[in-house]
Amino acid sequence: MDRLPLPLEGITVVAVEQAVAAPFATRQLADLGARVIKVERVDGGDFARGYDTAAHGLASHFVWCNRGKESIALDLKDPRGLDLVRRLVGDADVFVQNLAHGAAARLGLDAATLCAAHPRLVAVDISGYGASGPYADKRAYDMLVQCEAGLVSVTGTPERPVKAGIPAADIAAAMYAFSGVLAALVRRGTTGRGGPVEVSMLDALAEWMGHPLHHSMHGGTPPARTGLAHAVIAPYDAYPTADGGRVLLSVQNDREWRRLAEQVVGRPELGTDPGFATNAARVANRARTDELVGKTLGALTADEAVARLEAAGIACARLRDLREVAEHPQLAARDRWREVDSPAGPLRALLPPITLPGGDEARMGEVPALGQHTGALLRAVGMTDDEIAALRRDGVVA
Repeated sequence: MDRLPLPLEGITVVAVEQAVAAPFATRQLADLGARVIKVERVDGGDFARGYDTAAHGLASHFVWCNRGKESIALDLKDPRGLDLVRRLVGDADVFVQNLAHGAAARLGLDAATLCAAHPRLVAVDISGYGASGPYADKRAYDMLVQCEAGLVSVTGTPERPVKAGIPAADIAAAMYAFSGVLAALVRRGTTGRGGPVEVSMLDALAEWMGHPLHHSMHGGTPPARTGLAHAVIAPYDAYPTADGGRVLLSVQNDREWRRLAEQVVGRPELGTDPGFATNAARVANRARTDELVGKTLGALTADEAVARLEAAGIACARLRDLREVAEHPQLAARDRWREVDSPAGPLRALLPPITLPGGDEARMGEVPALGQHTGALLRAVGMTDDEIAALRRDGVVA
C-alpha cells in the first residue's frame, strides 16, 4: 500500500513573525509538509535569534520554533521590500503575522486587508490582547499575559506565586493559530474561500485556565497554590528518596490508599484508621500523611520507590530534570529523536507529537540562517540577479 503524503504538501505559508507565538505555529505547519517562507528584518532578523547561544552557538528558542523554513530578509519600511512581501503573499495559501498592534494594518498586511485582496487566502493575526478593547495597545510578553490570565495566581507555593517555566501564553496562542489555520483550510476546501483568523494570547491562555476559572466563577473558591501537592487530594506530592531523587505519587481514592498502606508503607492498619481511611481525613491530616509516606520513600532509591509503587498499582513519576528528559527511556524506546540540520551543524530535536501512521514522517527541515533563501525566493518572483544585487546594495534585502 502506498504511503500517504504529509497533509499540508502543496500549501505555501508566508509569515512575518518573531519570538515564539507565530514561529511555533508555523513550525507545526512546516512539520506537516507546508512550505513556510519566513520574512525577517534585514538588521538581525527575528529577534529570537539573539536570545541566547545555547544551541551550539544558536539561540535555543529560534532552533525550537523555526526548523523547516525558508528565510528571506527584507526591509518592510522600504516600499520595495513591502512590495516583495505582497508578491510572495499573492502566491500563498496562508499568511501569518504577529507584529506589534497596528503595525500590520499600517503596512496593509493585516488579515482583513489581505483577505479582501486574495479571497482564497487564510490570513492569521496573532496579538497579545486582541484587536479591540482597552488592552489592545498594551505590550504583551508571555510573562505579562501569564499574569493577566491568572496562571501565575494558581502556580507556585502558598507563600509565593510563580510564572510557568515555559512560555505558556505563547504556546497556547501558537497552537490555536495552528488549529485555526487547519480549520480555515478545511472550510476553504468546501467553500473556496479562505478568510481571517484571529488569535490573542490572553484569549488562548484564559481558555487553558478552564478548571480553576470555572471552579471560581461558579461558586467555588480559587484553588490554593500548593507547589507539587494537590489542594484537595492527599497523599499527592513529590517525596525525596535516599539517592537524592524525588518521586511524585498520587492516591486518587481510598482503595489505592489501602494498597499504599499495606504494600508500600507496610502498615495495613492505616487503611482503616479513621484518621487516614478517607481522602477528607487524609487532607485534614496532611502533615502526618506526608510524614508517613515521606519516611517510607526516603529509605528507598528512586528506582526502588517507583518499582514498589507500581507493583502496588499507585500512580507515580520521577521528578526529572531536563538532562534526564533528554535521555528519557520512553522517548528513546519509541524512537522520538531525530537530527535537524542548522548553520551550527546537526542538532537533536523531538519528532512533533502528531503522528500519522501510514504516512510520511514529519518533515523536520533545517534551521535557516538569516536570509539564506533571499536570492532564490526573489528569483522565483521574477527578479533578475542585477535587480537583486541593487536591492542588496540599498539594504532592502539581505
